[in-house]
Amino acid sequence: MSLLETSHRKKQSPPVNNRQSRSCKVCRLRKVKCDRVKPCHACCAHGYPSQCVYEAIPGDEPISQADEIRNLRAEIHELKSRLDNRDHCIRNQQRYEHLRQFFNSIRFAPLQEVDHIIGNIRNPRRGWRRPNGAVGKDTATRAINRVSSDDEDELIPLGDGTWSYGSSAGGCSSSSSSSSSSSSIRSTPSDETEASYGRPLSPFNSNISAIDVFVERFVDAFSPEVNAKAGQAGALRRAAEIRMFSPIIGDAFDAVSVAFFGRSTQDRHIEAAGFQLYPKVLRNLQQALLDPERSKAESTLVTVILLMAFESVERTSDAGVVAHLNGAVRLIQHRGPENHMYGVEHLLFTELRPYYVGAALVARQPSFLAEEEWKAIPWSAGTTKKDILHHLLDLAVEIPALLGQSDDFQAAIQQPGMLSPHEKATKQAALWNGVADLTDRFLQWKRNWVDQYPDGPPREVDPSTPFSPKEDDEPFPIFHCRDLRTGAVFAPTKFLYPDLRLSQTMCVYYAFRLILSTVDSRAPGQAISPVEQYALGCGICRSLEWYILTAPGNMINRLAFPVRVAWEVFPAGGPEQRFLYDVLKLVERRHALGLWGSSMPELSPRTGSPPR
Repeated sequence: MSLLETSHRKKQSPPVNNRQSRSCKVCRLRKVKCDRVKPCHACCAHGYPSQCVYEAIPGDEPISQADEIRNLRAEIHELKSRLDNRDHCIRNQQRYEHLRQFFNSIRFAPLQEVDHIIGNIRNPRRGWRRPNGAVGKDTATRAINRVSSDDEDELIPLGDGTWSYGSSAGGCSSSSSSSSSSSSIRSTPSDETEASYGRPLSPFNSNISAIDVFVERFVDAFSPEVNAKAGQAGALRRAAEIRMFSPIIGDAFDAVSVAFFGRSTQDRHIEAAGFQLYPKVLRNLQQALLDPERSKAESTLVTVILLMAFESVERTSDAGVVAHLNGAVRLIQHRGPENHMYGVEHLLFTELRPYYVGAALVARQPSFLAEEEWKAIPWSAGTTKKDILHHLLDLAVEIPALLGQSDDFQAAIQQPGMLSPHEKATKQAALWNGVADLTDRFLQWKRNWVDQYPDGPPREVDPSTPFSPKEDDEPFPIFHCRDLRTGAVFAPTKFLYPDLRLSQTMCVYYAFRLILSTVDSRAPGQAISPVEQYALGCGICRSLEWYILTAPGNMINRLAFPVRVAWEVFPAGGPEQRFLYDVLKLVERRHALGLWGSSMPELSPRTGSPPR
């Protein structure tokens, strides 16, 4: 082969492509076109905007869709402001021309008639009455028409600091009177930014729509910005950031936030508007659940969680909260643990995991949450780390299986001849061994995590110690319990915690121990005694004041299940249940949560426990 041919072949060889891929990881994996926006259109269309991630390429970062939308909104607002200013200048020039014509028409008229015309202009609420006889030229009437009712949306100064809508001036015929339709807004003539444009004065920022205000208030209540020591609560806040990419999430936020705003402000019209949006959200959710692909999308899971929040506010039915909670649990199981490692899905699983465990306890059946993969895979990517509460939940997920085992055993022994003596002894021993083993692990968890807590364990303080930083707060009920030896009623010490996370964890711990004790029928000295059960219930009550007065927003919902468990420990009509009743009503008033006002019977982990 000649040197010339070798050189020619080198020139014909295809160039090596060293260009780095600019598509997101999901689009590269699915081999579809990516528009390089974060999140990209393909990820949004498939319901996974939070999973749209890019490889870090220096100097070539993807465009943030949220930032782009904010910039466009700001530019549109600026252009609208310019147009409004331009229209305002034009209208001022037209008014000036009308006033000039009007002045030229009346300056030679009799003084009495001039005073009458000016009085009608300054007080349009009386309506315009044409004086007897013509005044000047016909242009005078036309000028008066323009001045007194130039624009029905325009605000006209009345001379006493009151601004009135121009439409209240009515027409110029002698039979027209607009006093019944007039409206005025108290303002100062210097408020040109609001009054000169003829718009109603609003307490909200003009750059933010009313629905955005409602959503912001809802998010602040149900997803407040807190640190890890308070227990992360950013799931719904992150979901609100992506609602613009998903119609189903946007509709759900609209319905829930409008209803919550109306209930919290006691405005039934706004609350009813939220109810009107609710059926549409339910229809959209039903359609999404019937679609095999959309049923696994994060938008579907977010919608179910929002509906659960809606039911906690409105409680449209006795089983509404539990129905949506069970739906969320089934949806999470359908999605699998690998779909809860990142983004909003991870936060919705980890932050609401106590609710899912509570639903399993109410169902009293073995739960998939007890499987090892569900205890490990969601945290395997390091999105968040397991804390003291999640290590407790790793133990609590085993309780539903023991409850189901106990129920099956009790049903079997109720039927004569169903179990032989040997089978009965074997099943009984298996149940007792499971209860004893789990109880020992709960106690070991407390020694390792609570007694050695970095910021110290909870402290006992005098019941008169105030926890509320505000002097005008409604007084918190004082917990009273009984001395089981003498029967005397007294106010015990209450718990002071170093942070909210430990407070929530201890209340949940007391509730789990109480539920487990209901199937512990071992011999006295081995099983938990009634005195210990009573002390566990009192532990929840002694923790409520600090948590409720310290927790921001509606994080108090995290104690709904422990409060219901404590309710069932105490005898009816006693001081303990009276205290819990007062707490339930206090939370309902303060946080606009209809769930708490009902005593939450649907959260009972045992059958036949209606509130008294």
